Amino acid sequence: MIYLKTEEEIQLIKKSSLLVGKTLAEVARHIKPGVTTLELDGIAERCIRDHGAKPGFKGYRGFPGTLCISVNEDVVHGIPGKRRLLDGDIVSIDCGVLLDEYYGDSAFTFAVGDVKPEVLALMKATREALYKGIEQAVIGKRIGDIGNAIQQHVSPMGYGIVRELIGHGVGKHLHESPDVPNYGKKGQGVLLTEGIVIAIEPMINLGKRHVMQEKDGWTIRTLDRKPSAHYEHTIAVRKDKAEVLSSFEEIDIVLNN
Repeated sequence: MIYLKTEEEIQLIKKSSLLVGKTLAEVARHIKPGVTTLELDGIAERCIRDHGAKPGFKGYRGFPGTLCISVNEDVVHGIPGKRRLLDGDIVSIDCGVLLDEYYGDSAFTFAVGDVKPEVLALMKATREALYKGIEQAVIGKRIGDIGNAIQQHVSPMGYGIVRELIGHGVGKHLHESPDVPNYGKKGQGVLLTEGIVIAIEPMINLGKRHVMQEKDGWTIRTLDRKPSAHYEHTIAVRKDKAEVLSSFEEIDIVLNN
């Protein structure tokens, strides 16, 4: 069942989502070769709690970290730990925040030092695909239009679209209906109406689309061990143009300075 949000609820989700962007920007300041993923996780938790919020992922179904930190071939749900980032890595960081009883959710893939051109191209295409999907999130369209736009953007480039993991509704629960696949057919699926708030999050692989779960019970990685990129925004469906509730603005400022 899809829970349609009131305008007041959408603004609360936006408040949480903007704190996610601020947190990812703070983490971005510390991403460099040699830093451990656990150190980045601690930075994020302090930032979230300093703003009176709670880490949305910590303890969710037993997940131990504030952030999901996934390096190179790890697609999502990487557990923060002793692993040190190396020059040439990419790291996808997914962050959730719970503030005033509503969740915000966003993810960004960062380059660490000197990254291969083909991997940078994957990151660029995945971020573009996110916005292609967002363009379709307007009243009267359907969920399939979002997935189709993402698919049509990345498939001609030969990339693999992860199908086992998808976007989702966001609200008082971290994961709500409807599901938001990153592939699909135009005109199919749930009709988009006023009050729907969803997280759109393409997970795109440099190689094949197939993935597997690591023995830690959380980390999902590419089967062929080629890199994967992941970008995510929480958005509200609107009449003429989707409203992006989360933001990459502060992240981009950090990365460009």
